[in-house]
Amino acid sequence: MRNLPMSGLRITYLILAVIGAVWPMWHFVTYLTTGGTLPGLFAEWTQGPAVTGMAIDLMIAGVTLAIWCVAETVVRRNWVALWTLPALMIGVSFAFPLYLFLRTKPA
Repeated sequence: MRNLPMSGLRITYLILAVIGAVWPMWHFVTYLTTGGTLPGLFAEWTQGPAVTGMAIDLMIAGVTLAIWCVAETVVRRNWVALWTLPALMIGVSFAFPLYLFLRTKPA
């Protein structure tokens, strides 16, 4: 097996996964360390129609990504891509580019 350098596309997915993990978590941790609570965080996600719509949008996207990941992993036998499922606990902005990064690994 040759040791090929990563493609520009895979590097982009990896960079987006790192940003998608760090940036939102920085905000969540800041909220929680300045007196916020988990129930308060959930309350913030339903403060108005725009925020509620965004939260619902992300939940639907997360469920869709999980289904797609499992279905395609079974077909492609790319079991490492199942790391996407626990990554969803951090967020879709981390899990989706991570899945694309893992999916595009050269055979």
